[in-house]
Amino acid sequence: MKLLAVTSCPTGIAHTYMAAEALQMAAEELGVEIKVETYGSIGVENEITEEEINGAHAVIIAADTKIDKTKFEGLPIVEGTVQDAIKNPKQLIEEAMKLENTKEDVVKFPKSKDRHTQGKKGPYQHLMTGVSYMIPFVVAGGILIAISFAFGIHAADNEGTLPWALSLIGGGSAFALMIPILSGFIAFSIADRPGLVPGMIGGMLSSQIGAGFLGGIIAGFLAGYTIVLLRKWIKLPKAMEGLMPVLVLPLLSSLIVGLLMIYVIGTPAAAMNAGLSNWLDNLQEGSAIILGLVLGLMMAFDMGGPINKAAYTFGVGTIAAGQSSSVMAAVMAAGMTPPIGIGIATLIYKRKFTKEEKEAGKAALVLGISFITEGAIPFAAADPIRVIPSLMAGSGVAGALTMLFKVKLAVPHGGVFVLPIPNAVEGVLLYTVSILVGALITAVMVGNLKKSID
Repeated sequence: MKLLAVTSCPTGIAHTYMAAEALQMAAEELGVEIKVETYGSIGVENEITEEEINGAHAVIIAADTKIDKTKFEGLPIVEGTVQDAIKNPKQLIEEAMKLENTKEDVVKFPKSKDRHTQGKKGPYQHLMTGVSYMIPFVVAGGILIAISFAFGIHAADNEGTLPWALSLIGGGSAFALMIPILSGFIAFSIADRPGLVPGMIGGMLSSQIGAGFLGGIIAGFLAGYTIVLLRKWIKLPKAMEGLMPVLVLPLLSSLIVGLLMIYVIGTPAAAMNAGLSNWLDNLQEGSAIILGLVLGLMMAFDMGGPINKAAYTFGVGTIAAGQSSSVMAAVMAAGMTPPIGIGIATLIYKRKFTKEEKEAGKAALVLGISFITEGAIPFAAADPIRVIPSLMAGSGVAGALTMLFKVKLAVPHGGVFVLPIPNAVEGVLLYTVSILVGALITAVMVGNLKKSID
């Protein structure tokens, strides 16, 4: 019996590959042959061929983003999330192996209707699909803007210079595409390719009328569901059906979304966007510290899951205008803290960890300084009661300290590798202190709460 699988997380950095590895290890234990195709940040890897599809028994799709299932037509599919694959890989495989006599084309995992994560396959999945396509634009644009700052905060004002060119590439181009890409791929997740045109147009309008990140999200959902409704309402004769995807749907949906964005949604969304910016700018010290604490707790709670992604998306939204952001600083510090703290704990409290965990701790340190929070997941999964509260405590303190120290960050990713860039971080020394204090709190708590392996 041979199974196929596809894994994909919103960032395509860690969860995608952790889910793939978990499925492969579980299949080996069960004596089942499996091939896993990954949709990561560098594209599709280990791609499944048509020949392999013809010889397969079933497909497992463990993804938090939209996956095109058309190439698996004719095969039964078990559909879950990346967390399902990481935490319950054997159950996913066993569910897929049972599908021989099923009449269902797609089986949700698990079948229980009251499962709390079931809702993630709706709006959450659509939003995360948009975020996953947007993140490379944000990261590339943000780092290029930060490099332009290295020549001086106002060096990009001199047209024709290298700083000006870097700013034009990063801010004028990559950041200009950020909201249209977000909107377009939210709509794509809902309505497939026809959603891209009205989604991107709606996102561009959102940028132009000042509705920003929030308006882009609204535009994406509006475009996607507009396409869904138009498909239901408009029925053309067989001879004219070819006009639907190239003329009727793009024209009508773009007109509807565009007019609604300009005359109905744009003004209140722009007001909300401006209100959020003003609120963040005018945060009092106490309120800022609480916000940093909450964001830190969110980043460590599920380490790359929906709550973590909500905090990260909020941080990206505050940096969307190409300005330094205290929120983004708190988010990145809190995201780096868990794996760094775990790595330090394995070095200090050696009697509390197995040989394998000590090796994993070294990898966690590297992942942590790279702002890949998922490096702490194996430790949290093995001992959640002791480890997760320790991670949350350290991240909460790191987030609160960055707010207390009024640290600001001009880039949305990169970990410690962006710290040497002049002007990328306002308050780089205090930022480093915040991360180290948070990591040490996590390390000490983990070290004292965990039982000795003896």
